Amino acid sequence: MKNIEWKIVYLLPLFFLGNVNLSAQQKNEFTVKQAVEYGIKNATAVKNALLDIKIQKQTNKEIEALAYPQLNASGTFNDFIDIPTSLLPGEIFQMPGTRIPVQFGTKYNATGSIDASQILFDGQVFIGLKARKTAMQLANNISEVTVEQIKANIYKIYYQLVVGKKQVSSVDANIERFEKLLNDVTQIYKQGFAEKLDIDKVQVQLNNLRTEKIKIDNQLESGNAGLKFLMNMPQKDILVLTDTVNEESLKENILNDNYDYKNRKEFVMLSNIAKMNEYNIRRYRLSRIPTIVAFGSYQKNAQRSTFDFFGKGNWFTTSLVGLKLAAPLFDGNARRAKIKKAQFELEKTNNTLEQTKANVDYEVNAAKIKIKSALLTIDNQKQNVTLAEKVYNTTKKKYEAGLGSNQEIYNAQTELKVAQTNYYAAMYDAVIAKIDYLKAVGKL
Repeated sequence: MKNIEWKIVYLLPLFFLGNVNLSAQQKNEFTVKQAVEYGIKNATAVKNALLDIKIQKQTNKEIEALAYPQLNASGTFNDFIDIPTSLLPGEIFQMPGTRIPVQFGTKYNATGSIDASQILFDGQVFIGLKARKTAMQLANNISEVTVEQIKANIYKIYYQLVVGKKQVSSVDANIERFEKLLNDVTQIYKQGFAEKLDIDKVQVQLNNLRTEKIKIDNQLESGNAGLKFLMNMPQKDILVLTDTVNEESLKENILNDNYDYKNRKEFVMLSNIAKMNEYNIRRYRLSRIPTIVAFGSYQKNAQRSTFDFFGKGNWFTTSLVGLKLAAPLFDGNARRAKIKKAQFELEKTNNTLEQTKANVDYEVNAAKIKIKSALLTIDNQKQNVTLAEKVYNTTKKKYEAGLGSNQEIYNAQTELKVAQTNYYAAMYDAVIAKIDYLKAVGKL
């Protein structure tokens, strides 16, 4: 019997088993919504996305700081081991044609100053301030996309395990049937109406069913470990899934033809990336305009022949205010290249936006087709399971009455298993299609 495809089991590395926590084991009984909430709260990718929001907030503060006055204080102290020497013309000392070495200054000098500056106009700073809100929105968008991806994966694995548990129930029922059949055939054999070969054939079928159950149990255990890994739950903790799935729940809230691209997190994120690209173009263009900065300085200076700056000696004051205009003249066409590059980036983003619209249309339509097909298959296979069970029970009664062969029983059991497998595979396909549909329309 072909089991439901287990897509996540073989993808799980064993490295998470090495991080052993010796604290007490905890049991968690989670609905799918509780599992999603736990995963969003604890997943490393989400934590990092939230940290990126905080990082962007601090980046915005750095940009804001450029618009505020900048104050700096400084102080210097010089001890001239050898006082600088200057050469003066000899004519000053009535010694024409010569140069007289003279030392000016004092051995000790100290200076303290406070400098202030204020940007009056800078196009790049101006655009940076305008882009702060969009930058924060983009950081939030990235976080939302990350959350949605984790949410979708948790939904899929959770319901994969739920459907797998249902499949185990069917395998258990099949095992129970063959255990009873084995007992009946054994009794018939003892009465001389069956061969030992008949018992062996039933035993082989029963062994196969038990092996199948072990295989599915192992897959469920691995899938449970994978779900905990995705949720960032310690492997030592127990995770019990309390939700179930049925045909009625799969048919709810689907196949609405109305959807809005703006409900897709990726679309909103790309829209904000496009806005940031536009800000980049404006920033580089405004870098052509001169910048204007106001500045001022207040300075105290003292000179001493002996180290006595805290006595009665004089401190001389120097103060000034001014404006600085910086006009770019030629930069080797670097600015032009930056503008072109930003324009190409914007064009790429707009292309991706259009492609995203097409992807949404495709995903919605594909999910609708898959849901419809899966739901029809579920209805058909559910009927087949019911009929196959009746055929098996009728065939078994005929065999017990001596009117049929054990081969007919094996065939009936095989048909029952095929119907069960198709039923659960269709149910899982419907679950995945519904999750993909809700994600495609932005309602997951």
